[in-house]
Amino acid sequence: MDQHIEVDDQEPASKDDEPTDEGIPRTSSEPEHSEVSKHSTRSITRSLVEEHFENGRRYCSEDYYMPNDEPEQTRLAIAHQAYMPALDDQLTWGLIPRSAKRILDIGTGTGDWATAIAERFPNAEIIATDITNAFQPPSAPLNVYFELDDAQNEWAYNEPFDFIHMRNLSGAFANWGAVYAEVSKNLKPGGSFEIADPGPIQYKRETSNSNTSIFNGAIRSAADMSGRPLDLDHLKKPMFDNAGLSVAKTRVFEIPLGTYDPDPRKKLTGKMAMIAVLEGLEAVSLRLLTKHLGWKEEDVRGLCRKVQEEVMRPDARAFIRVQFVIARKLM
Repeated sequence: MDQHIEVDDQEPASKDDEPTDEGIPRTSSEPEHSEVSKHSTRSITRSLVEEHFENGRRYCSEDYYMPNDEPEQTRLAIAHQAYMPALDDQLTWGLIPRSAKRILDIGTGTGDWATAIAERFPNAEIIATDITNAFQPPSAPLNVYFELDDAQNEWAYNEPFDFIHMRNLSGAFANWGAVYAEVSKNLKPGGSFEIADPGPIQYKRETSNSNTSIFNGAIRSAADMSGRPLDLDHLKKPMFDNAGLSVAKTRVFEIPLGTYDPDPRKKLTGKMAMIAVLEGLEAVSLRLLTKHLGWKEEDVRGLCRKVQEEVMRPDARAFIRVQFVIARKLM
């Protein structure tokens, strides 16, 4: 039986506690323990964005499979909003103690989650990292620090965290065991780690030769060839055990794609999830299939259009499953 975490209620900050003004997010390519300052600060400039263009999309490196261009920024913002009604308008499934002083968001993307958590925890220091700063917002609460960092490398923080957050990073890492080891090393004793990742598109009544099944199989094969599997094996309990993390609870949320579910909250989630998934088909597949399976760009786009048609069929009842895991570092 899963052991549930006892936490304080996570309530929005009162107006009296909110920061009174906003500033340019702090960005840093230096580790937190830099001798120059605890948090080096500079304005976001285009010169900090590494640009690689393929098939009409922009990427931040030569190997990471997801783009970092404007369409992807929009999609990520919509995906963030899709989580909110599914989690009863909370930012996490496992709630964060009000006493938390340091929170880390790995793979922050557009920074929506980090910005929102900073507003709810105005007395906490929020560090948000990503391998690209192309997504970072023009302004954010003063307690948010955006840093350029690759979580596959050794982490360089001078103080541990009360809570570490990851979401939608399946396919990002070649060695999840090493990433989890860094999570464990950088959590306070008793601190919590929450990770969530979605599975593939599914249907209530799917045929084996559907375009969606072809799409799912192709991107998984390509990701395996890239050395960064696009699956949920990293959410299995032994992965956490090996890193010295104790799994407290897990849960799988079934997210409808579309508005067919009669529940108003699921309708709202499904509407935004549908947009994020349809827009994400090309983003997920273009580099993987052209680079690792040798597909032509037009063939990838053609398959994406066919999958979109299947997902949008009135009788499709498409859905995805999102798995959440909460683990703790034992006292």
